[in-house]
Amino acid sequence: MADYPAPHLIHFPKLGDPGIGYISVGENVQDSLPFAVQRVFWTYYTPESIVRGRHAHHRTEQVLIAVAGRIIVTTELADGDIQIHRLEDPYVGLYIPPCAWHTMQYSHTAVQLALASQPYREDDYIRDYDTFRQTWAPKA
Repeated sequence: MADYPAPHLIHFPKLGDPGIGYISVGENVQDSLPFAVQRVFWTYYTPESIVRGRHAHHRTEQVLIAVAGRIIVTTELADGDIQIHRLEDPYVGLYIPPCAWHTMQYSHTAVQLALASQPYREDDYIRDYDTFRQTWAPKA
């Protein structure tokens, strides 16, 4: 099984100024993205009371970006390491490896952009928490 870095924040360049606005760029050639992007999707108009995610992946790595609003992302590794990340700057992304169970809770105005390393495949998802723990448990 491959080793992946732990979930961590990625700061993209923030180019511009308040008078003209800003642009942020992520490119594989500049090492800002840790994988080649194979799929892009976005989430929006999610009620604040809803917790989404509740899964991990076998192969897919992701970077999540709150391009608008606020997203609270909780990640958990199979060894029990839990991290809580508050995404609210559009130039900051959160890297999520396949081995991380993750949940997201959104402000109503949040728009989440997700960059994924793999095309969608249902069999890549681990939707049962106990299966996640067994799949990614540290090997002795």
